Amino acid sequence: MTRPFLLLLLLSGLLFFFGLGNHELQGSTESRVAGIAMEMHLTQDWVTPHLLGEPFLEKPPLSLWLDAGAIQLFGGTPLAVRLASAFAGLFTVLALFVFLRKIGRPTLLAWTAAAMLVTMASYLGNARQVGEDALLCLGVTLALLAFYRANEQRSQNNPSLGAWSVFALGIVISTLSKGVLGLALPGIVIFVYLVTQSLIDKRFDLGNWLRPALFTALGLIPLLIWLCLLYQRGGMQAVGEVLWANSVGRFSGSFTAAGHYEPFYYYLAKLPEAFLPWNLLVYLGLWSLRKRLVDNRHLLFASVWFLAQFTLLTLASSKRMVYMVSMAPAAAIIAAEYSALILEWLRGRSATSAFSAKLVKLHRPLAMGLLALVVCGYLVAAARESRSDLKNSFKPLTDQVIELQAHGKQVALYHPEERLASTVFYTRRQQQVLMSEAELTAFLAASPDNVVIVDQGQNVSPPAAPIKVLANITIGGKRFYTFYGQ
Repeated sequence: MTRPFLLLLLLSGLLFFFGLGNHELQGSTESRVAGIAMEMHLTQDWVTPHLLGEPFLEKPPLSLWLDAGAIQLFGGTPLAVRLASAFAGLFTVLALFVFLRKIGRPTLLAWTAAAMLVTMASYLGNARQVGEDALLCLGVTLALLAFYRANEQRSQNNPSLGAWSVFALGIVISTLSKGVLGLALPGIVIFVYLVTQSLIDKRFDLGNWLRPALFTALGLIPLLIWLCLLYQRGGMQAVGEVLWANSVGRFSGSFTAAGHYEPFYYYLAKLPEAFLPWNLLVYLGLWSLRKRLVDNRHLLFASVWFLAQFTLLTLASSKRMVYMVSMAPAAAIIAAEYSALILEWLRGRSATSAFSAKLVKLHRPLAMGLLALVVCGYLVAAARESRSDLKNSFKPLTDQVIELQAHGKQVALYHPEERLASTVFYTRRQQQVLMSEAELTAFLAASPDNVVIVDQGQNVSPPAAPIKVLANITIGGKRFYTFYGQ
């Protein structure tokens, strides 16, 4: 391993893993995914994920498999279920550095791009939380970088089987993380790039299209195996829920239960915060490097990667900031290349400008100082992250559940939202769910040891005596829960 690679490994490991387990599950995504993973661990059902006892088929289960496996190896801790995302973030950064070196880019530029990626706030944040988005980004990145590398090797008549194998691995990871979206995100980039390449070169090479199609089919085999197993359990309804309702339905807007519907301009409005702190370098780079795209195909590829995925996400009805994470590696390449262009421009002016000459002379210590400042800011934020538990964690509620269960109480959840999956994670047991007021009344009347948790937003009529309020729990000043029992 080279010294730059080891330095990048140290920097990335520090940012991804420092303080990773010093705070509880926070927000709906972490609570939901960790709860499903714990339920998978408890039931040992590795085919059908369950959320509070009901099948959860919004996406394939790769992240859940990894999280449940981590629970079995390291115990049911927040750190354990965040490891998959952190390692996915780390591998993506290292893959970007290796790719840029393989295509002949200078070591400093490759290192800069990788360092920009690991210090992008949105990217780093997603790689430090429970979920499947960091894995999706890893899969998409491996597939796209390997595709470009294989395409270039073929044009030079060099063997490319190794690159295509990595491409297939990327498809495996991305599709087992997000299903159809995991296929669409690399697919749209490859399609647009091949069309653009054909127009620039004024020739059509069928092999350039057949090879990615062939290795994509190979990469889809693990997903198809899981879908076959799911079909044996739940029939076409279960398979259709994964492939149609939760994929095509989210894109078209026909699956209204998915939510996250935003106006057409949503991502345009989010651009100022999407790739902080390097976003200006990204956007200025997209414009300034446009004249170099034909002669620098890796710049063309990075630009197509960014713009094609942005267009696809904009056309989708369901929109969230987290969906832009798969664009981050392309943004890092553009930002790093534009930084090199700025340095080249300053060198050209250094003969006539003392200020430019001074900037050129000091550019390395200035760049390292800026990077050190950014890194220190992230480390301080990570060290203080536990302070946000009071606002974003459901641990106070689950602590109350654990205490009741320790005293022999049977606790049930009434019409629970997905955040209450955290009760499964922390109690390490499945929870009974009640879906009607008749069930609630019958459960409370059945035994003096029965307790029900009700979200006060459900507008449930207070049960009659002898049922009473045992406790009220407030989460973050926004969510209020009442414990009913005798």
